[in-house]
Amino acid sequence: MDALQRRVILEDMVQYKLFLVQSNSQQTDEHLPQLVDEILAKVAPFLIQYIWQHQPFNLKYHPEKGDVPAHIEGQTQFGDNVEDEWFIVYLLQQITEAFPELAARVEDNDGEFLLIEAADYLPKWLNPDTSENRVFFYKGELHILPCPSKSSPVGISKDVVPSVAQALALLSTHPVACRASPKISSAVMQRLAGYPEKIKANLHRAHCFIPAGIATVLAQRPDLVAPAVSAFYLRDPVDLQACRSFNTFPPDALVLASVTFTRCLYAQLQQQQFISDRRSGFTLPPRSHPQYKAHELGMKLAHGFEILCSKCRLPSSEPDAPVSCNPQWKDFVDSLKRNGYFRVSLTISECRRSYSSSPGEEVLQLLHSCNPLKLEELKKREAELPQEDSDSWLDITAQDLERMLQERKERGKETQGDKEEEEGGYSLVAVSRGMKDFLSAMSSHEGAELPWSSSAQPFSFDPDSMANALDRLLGSKEEELDSDDLDDDDDDDDEEEEEEQEEENGLSGQAEMNETETLDGLRKYMDQMDQELMSTNIGQSFNLTAGLVNGSPPASATDGLPAEETEEIQPLDIDLNLVTNLLESLSSQAGLAGPASNLLQSLGIHLPPNSDPA
Repeated sequence: MDALQRRVILEDMVQYKLFLVQSNSQQTDEHLPQLVDEILAKVAPFLIQYIWQHQPFNLKYHPEKGDVPAHIEGQTQFGDNVEDEWFIVYLLQQITEAFPELAARVEDNDGEFLLIEAADYLPKWLNPDTSENRVFFYKGELHILPCPSKSSPVGISKDVVPSVAQALALLSTHPVACRASPKISSAVMQRLAGYPEKIKANLHRAHCFIPAGIATVLAQRPDLVAPAVSAFYLRDPVDLQACRSFNTFPPDALVLASVTFTRCLYAQLQQQQFISDRRSGFTLPPRSHPQYKAHELGMKLAHGFEILCSKCRLPSSEPDAPVSCNPQWKDFVDSLKRNGYFRVSLTISECRRSYSSSPGEEVLQLLHSCNPLKLEELKKREAELPQEDSDSWLDITAQDLERMLQERKERGKETQGDKEEEEGGYSLVAVSRGMKDFLSAMSSHEGAELPWSSSAQPFSFDPDSMANALDRLLGSKEEELDSDDLDDDDDDDDEEEEEEQEEENGLSGQAEMNETETLDGLRKYMDQMDQELMSTNIGQSFNLTAGLVNGSPPASATDGLPAEETEEIQPLDIDLNLVTNLLESLSSQAGLAGPASNLLQSLGIHLPPNSDPA
């Protein structure tokens, strides 16, 4: 059922639920509806200053239905601003910390998207198919219902999808066992770092020349800037037909006002190229004019408000019209404002309101119920406007991108033994070993298994054992080349044991005959290849008879030898050639992403930037 519900969640929507961990039906039905207002009052200080991209945070009581117990639920469409989704996650974390009797679940069309942030630290059994009803915020901390293991019998099998009631029961009886590991919790909490200060940091104030009516609306409801920007950003030719005459917000009386956007909204408004219809009445000064940007932003914003209102009818004076359409409503609202009532109450009402009324209707209601600000008063305010924010954050240089990527990488590093890990990551022996582990790892239809240990254990290098391994791999004078020598060392041992067993069973004669025939054919084939390659220059591209000692490639073994001796076939240094080719590939990428860097990063190998002069 949950899988079917997940499919209907829109791509840009987040859904969240709050459950009582311990309760009976009667207590739940009585307690949860009361908690809705208490929760909204608790988070109201955060919500007052927040501008939502599309829909605000909202909560509503839902009675028990089927196997889902009674709960508080909400869903928010965040549009193009994914920060709205993570702000909601922060709110849920704060709610469960302030109300320890509650546990919160949150998901979007990707399912348990919190686990995506900690994908590098999840146990292998935990994947999108086994994570349903297992991830909760409880007492302000992330909890994941475990799978029973040899070390702990607590949990629910990965093959079973727990019901919400089962999950809450396990969460209540074994909260410590259900608590997520420190690495997983840290990865998720890092994404929430900076709140609530990030709310203000994500805002952008800009000066705009807008019609006086829009200035009046934004003075009462600054959050209505979001639907106006979205209306302009998603406009179509039919929408623009209403902007030929500007019946609601004529451009004959423009005032300079300070408008607060989110960074996402400002970028959407600023980055779009738009030329207004000549019949609209909007004219822009030359681009060299010092206030050109303010005129352009105001013109775009005015088009957004006009599009909103063009889709709605004017407020009615009929008896069944909304109370906010009554002119006496303004006096009542003003008295509440003087007493500070709206600081919390209006925020709660905003979070609980239904979406039956469109933003355009709200704009028209404000225009109808509020006395418009006098043009002279608005002109006087122009001299007292706060300084607008710099929009330099829109321009990201290569250095800024590198810095952000580095900060992202540093946040995921282990704090213990950083110096040793970096030295291990720079080791060329580690590069060679990582590639071998990757090639020998078992993979399936789900993808390749990356043998990434993050250099958690120090790497010890034994030159003798490596030389013996190369001899077995490449063949030597003392040892005949075998078709099974291309397998790993463990596989070689297994093959030898199997051969011994076959000899004991009387089957060695036939096996030896087959192997002799195979070796003869393979030896002739290899000899013919050697003869053909000796007449080419391909051998000069390989380094011969060397080894990686202490992470550094030694000089080529052919240096200083006569030409007739270098023509002899010598065993290749596989490790040295592997590392050399990887380094050449990295160098050709010029610091950009590419096959070599992506593969090494996936293996947990971090090489320093190229410091050689160009």
